[in-house]
Amino acid sequence: MTADFQLDRPASEARIVVAMSGGVDSSVVAALAARTGAEVIGVTLQLYDHGMAVQKPGSCCAGQDIYDARSVCDRLGIAHYVFDYESRFREGVIDRFADEYMNGRTPIPCVRCNQGVKFTDLLSLARELGADCLATGHYVRRVAGPKRVELHRGADPARDQSYFLFATTQDQLDFLRFPLGGMPKSAVREIAKDISLTVAEKPDSQDICFVPNGDYASVVKKVRPEAGDGGEIVDRAGNILGLHKGLIHYTVGQRRGLEIGGQPEPLYVVRLEPESRRVVVGPKSALAVRAARLGEINWLGGKETSDRLTAKVRSMARPAPVRFDGESIHFDAPEYGVAPGQAAVLYLGDRVMGGGWIEETFAAELETF
Repeated sequence: MTADFQLDRPASEARIVVAMSGGVDSSVVAALAARTGAEVIGVTLQLYDHGMAVQKPGSCCAGQDIYDARSVCDRLGIAHYVFDYESRFREGVIDRFADEYMNGRTPIPCVRCNQGVKFTDLLSLARELGADCLATGHYVRRVAGPKRVELHRGADPARDQSYFLFATTQDQLDFLRFPLGGMPKSAVREIAKDISLTVAEKPDSQDICFVPNGDYASVVKKVRPEAGDGGEIVDRAGNILGLHKGLIHYTVGQRRGLEIGGQPEPLYVVRLEPESRRVVVGPKSALAVRAARLGEINWLGGKETSDRLTAKVRSMARPAPVRFDGESIHFDAPEYGVAPGQAAVLYLGDRVMGGGWIEETFAAELETF
């Protein structure tokens, strides 16, 4: 199988830099790039300590994964470079992740990583290396539109990663390539098997690579020890219902783990108040949101407008019909579990029009819809 890297000159004259995490996706991208006849360079960013990360199953960009990336490059006969970005990753992603939880928000570090270390620093490195493009293993599609290059969902809905790439700028998109965007994961693994790559059966990395075993609270407390300070669990009227062991254990929409008994109906986390360290709970109806104000908006749609936009407010959420006024999204029907700190990504069909970070939500009464 071949892939179109959308090069502006003959492949024999081109240079492709491939972002390699050590997993099967980026390894197959490197193999497909090598098949074009272009000069290919694999680049891996070391994002945290080798010795610590090598013990984490499913981590990326450290330890065993760097070794795997180098082994793949040796197998393909291409150059491989490792760059140390540990301090940059810690400041721009891990520290920010901890601060978001401290502020009662629900962070998405994978977007921040793509926004900073991967699509800013790595892209700059690729240009310094004289590359014609930077190719990655993300499951999204880069489509040449009538006016500009567009970002579209991956063809395989189960693998689509467009939600995590909404902050990609037009300038970055012009330089990036996503050769796996039109493939299902099964086809990617078949390619890896056919060319005997050692990573063909390697498990996918976990979403948050620096959080071992999904215990994000321990990571936050290590970075910000005060994150373990407890407080009160209250209802919307301010009545104390119980105590908690730190805001970092709760997110908007959460039901489990509240440990509040004797209530007439199930209670959910409605909001977090970092100043008073309070967890505010209420019935499911209190989670209904009619609108959300966005910050740090990245717009890829040019001047086009449409009343047929949809928005995803969580990576696994079903796109919901919305109206976008340039600052806020207004849902056609109530949306639940919308939390400050998450991203809202706007689509027109399969095309990513842009998105932003949810700064504030506005409650809805169900009967108004």
